[in-house]
Amino acid sequence: MDIFILRFLLSTILVSLLYLIILFTKKIFAKHMSKQTHYKVWYFLFTPLLISFFPWDFFRLHEISQYMKSLMFTNRNTPLNHEQISGVEVSQAPNTNVLHDFSVSVNKATPDFFYHTFMAVWITGMVIFVVMAIYANYQIRQLKKSAAPIQNEKVNELLEVCKEMVGVKRKIKLQETALIASPSTLGLIQPYILLPKTTLETFSLNDLKYVFLHELTHQKNKDVLINYVMLLLNIMYWFNPFVWHALKVMRMDRELACDAAVLNRLDESGYIEYGQTIIHFADKQQSRAFGQYASGMGGTKTQIKQRIKSIANYAGDSQLLKWKSKAICAALGIFMLCLTPLTSVIASSDDVYQFNKKNVIYEDLSSYFHGYNGSFVLYDPFKNQYQIYNRKMSEQRVSPNSTYKIYSALFALETNVITPHHNEQLWDGTVYPYKEWNTNQSLSTALGSSVNWYFQHLDQKVGKKQLQSYFHHINYGNEDLSGNLERYWIESSLKISPIEQVQILYGLDENTFGFKEENVRAVKNAILIDEQKHRQLFGKTGTGSINGNNVNGWFIGFVKKNGRSFYFAVNIQNKKGHANGSKAADIARQILRDKRIYE
Repeated sequence: MDIFILRFLLSTILVSLLYLIILFTKKIFAKHMSKQTHYKVWYFLFTPLLISFFPWDFFRLHEISQYMKSLMFTNRNTPLNHEQISGVEVSQAPNTNVLHDFSVSVNKATPDFFYHTFMAVWITGMVIFVVMAIYANYQIRQLKKSAAPIQNEKVNELLEVCKEMVGVKRKIKLQETALIASPSTLGLIQPYILLPKTTLETFSLNDLKYVFLHELTHQKNKDVLINYVMLLLNIMYWFNPFVWHALKVMRMDRELACDAAVLNRLDESGYIEYGQTIIHFADKQQSRAFGQYASGMGGTKTQIKQRIKSIANYAGDSQLLKWKSKAICAALGIFMLCLTPLTSVIASSDDVYQFNKKNVIYEDLSSYFHGYNGSFVLYDPFKNQYQIYNRKMSEQRVSPNSTYKIYSALFALETNVITPHHNEQLWDGTVYPYKEWNTNQSLSTALGSSVNWYFQHLDQKVGKKQLQSYFHHINYGNEDLSGNLERYWIESSLKISPIEQVQILYGLDENTFGFKEENVRAVKNAILIDEQKHRQLFGKTGTGSINGNNVNGWFIGFVKKNGRSFYFAVNIQNKKGHANGSKAADIARQILRDKRIYE
């Protein structure tokens, strides 16, 4: 849920930033933009809505962040000069302690009720606005039912003439009703122009021409559709005052743009008559709920005054002004184009691994995961085939917890912080919750008892920059080390999916990453769990504990059998706090046994 909130907060920041940018652009270039451009630049405010639905991953925009990391961390294989610690050679004997569960709980700084409260308030606000929208559409339906077609032939002929002038080819229903005070344009699929009941009695055909030109211009500009998009923006960001003000200004700019478009079709002699027609509808805006869906001639006295001043100063759009308007729109569009994907990449949080391979068998193994949400991934390189249970969870990135220690050891070996023959670290006397931790450690014992302090010391000596380089080199999950250096892998910033766990294990075992063979062999020896005739089981557990609850359990590894290799990962999650590495290992071994991979 926190990932969703992060995305939403980033989109809120984006929409607020766009509001300020658009206002700044309108103010600085006010005299260099046409009325239509003043209105249409507000369309950029809809960008956050586009981000939510547009498939940015199709264009591989997430690779921008990967490329930036590759520029930042180029010295990925440069050894560091650390004093080697004397110790013992990594044993090739089975390390059965690897299956024991040793984990330390982390405390969330932000309790869950914050997220639940945030979501509850936001959703409640949206529900209220949605109910208002439903009620407004109900009013529109009642309005249409109350309206009667206008039978006056001259009026209908005038409408057709005005349609030709504006360039509207759609069929427009012209009706009148006593439920409105000013002319309105409604209808997405079937357009309507509704007139107040007394309009034909008080207006001449010449006056009606101005009304029709105004309403048809709204139709041509698809302002009814824009009204609905504005409403959607208002529902999503109902709490944001910037959005409220932006939509208010946008409605005013819409009417100014419509007036300018009408004036552009009239002779100068018609400007005054058009203005007088607008004045007639001062203080006759739609006060009903459906008014936000309607575009019409009415408005408050302040709005009408602003429109009349605009009409009085209207001089037409010169060719130079049109080109300036296009240039400003293009520049603003390019800026938005650069800003939007970058924001989308940041907001994505890299929380899902996009897995699109075809050599996959999806199977139902739910009977093994009773009481747990879980996933199982198996890769058989001999057949080049994946077997996956629970595709969604298999692609979901979560904290690796202690499974990461395999690679912490490998990176330390590569940088000579430790060596296969000298890898002991001295206990500093700090008392830890497990007696197995309160003693000197070698690589084998540290991996067997999952000793946090051992690997925290290794990471500190390797250094964050070098670690980041290695993470990028092996494509380890989201490669995010932004959390504290001592705990970024413990329910923090670093995350990886079960599919990626399997892929990297394959790369480790086959050494496709190009590490030193003796270092790879030392790590594999340290995670050897069991050895039988022609069969070996390698693996590492991991448990994520938050506020005392075990919420995330891992068991990853591989099997060597009769010259073939099988790579697997099991991840389980449980809200009641029963998910741990030992249970994940039990599930994995049952599945491997039933598949006759490791009996």
